Amino acid sequence: MQILSINSGSSSLKYAIHDIAGGQEDPVESGSLKRIGTADSSFDVREFAGGGIGPPPAKASSRPVALPDHRSALETLARYLDERKGDRQIDCIGHRVVHGGSLYREPQLVNNELLAGLRRLIRLAPDHLPNEIAAIDYCRERYPATPQTVCFDTAFHRDMPVEARRLPLPGRFIEDGLMRYGFHGISCEYIMSRFSEPPESNSEQTSTKLSAAAPARIIIAHLGNGASMTAVRDRRSIDTTMGFTPAGGLVMSTRTGDLDPGVIFFLLREKEMEPEAAAALVSDGAGLLGVSEATGDMGELLKQEAENPLAAEAISLFCYQARKHLGALAFSLGGLDRLVFTGGIGERAGAIRERICSGLGFIGLELDRDANARNESTISRSGAAVTVNVIETDEELMIARHSARLMQRKEEVKNNG
Repeated sequence: MQILSINSGSSSLKYAIHDIAGGQEDPVESGSLKRIGTADSSFDVREFAGGGIGPPPAKASSRPVALPDHRSALETLARYLDERKGDRQIDCIGHRVVHGGSLYREPQLVNNELLAGLRRLIRLAPDHLPNEIAAIDYCRERYPATPQTVCFDTAFHRDMPVEARRLPLPGRFIEDGLMRYGFHGISCEYIMSRFSEPPESNSEQTSTKLSAAAPARIIIAHLGNGASMTAVRDRRSIDTTMGFTPAGGLVMSTRTGDLDPGVIFFLLREKEMEPEAAAALVSDGAGLLGVSEATGDMGELLKQEAENPLAAEAISLFCYQARKHLGALAFSLGGLDRLVFTGGIGERAGAIRERICSGLGFIGLELDRDANARNESTISRSGAAVTVNVIETDEELMIARHSARLMQRKEEVKNNG
């Protein structure tokens, strides 16, 4: 079964094709259409040689393309795949959907009823859901005979305790969907899949599993353009830094993270900002970009740090906030057994990982500086109370897995008539 996974972001579109059959999960190719809506957009592709999860790419390429909007990105991808498919048949298209609200707790097959439900949720995620729904609609037009599925970023957090979900507002607002949802759930789910199941589950062990069973108390630090941390106890999310929207929690590339509500009122009243302009500032004009006044890219900030005081200030703020949230989540767990760094910054920026963990020896966090500098999979000091891992996330593979299961159930229902 060949599954195309589509991950629509606010300014990018990632995709991957996996061949899933008989317990095998072979990547065929993956890629991304980056910086949509800018003059320097590009189309990057990696083709894999096959033979198990994550083999070295057989071929990698990047080329500039004109991508004025998300539809043009989808059309570019579709033309590319149609030209290359040959005898290859896509059996299912799976999508990442950022928000499932309180309606959707599990992956779903796409139908008219589901799409109507997603459109009702746009008010909860106006910066993300329109592009994601548009991607589903486009694929329905282009490939009407191909089944589609959706996986929800909020689903991993669906069973958080009431005290972690509840906002301090009168109860009548809960009916409007005002609560803490949490995001980056597909990434968290993938990370947890890398740990062995408890012995009593009798699950098969594969080469992609870590040697240890899932620890009782783990924090997943998904640090990228969007950044969040999630506290997991006994494989269940108990709290996370993002809340009602993906703009909350840690300071991010262009998002503020947590912000005193009074700041918004000040902007609206004293600066006479329109609500749309304030929303754009919070999501697209703040964070590392706003503080540095130069860039929201952590790699670029690290290059500029020595000469640009504002770049240094942005990095310091990011690491301080990450350290503070990490400590709070560790205390909510009653201690910490393992910390996992993932996402673009978490996977590649050893200097940031070191600064985040600095001074946290009192909760057992001690890094091996050489292992950290080499981006090894385990970067904690031998004998440290807390194991620290660096794991490359794979949301597209998680989407493919869910899609394959839904297709299998659909076939079983059809056969049982």
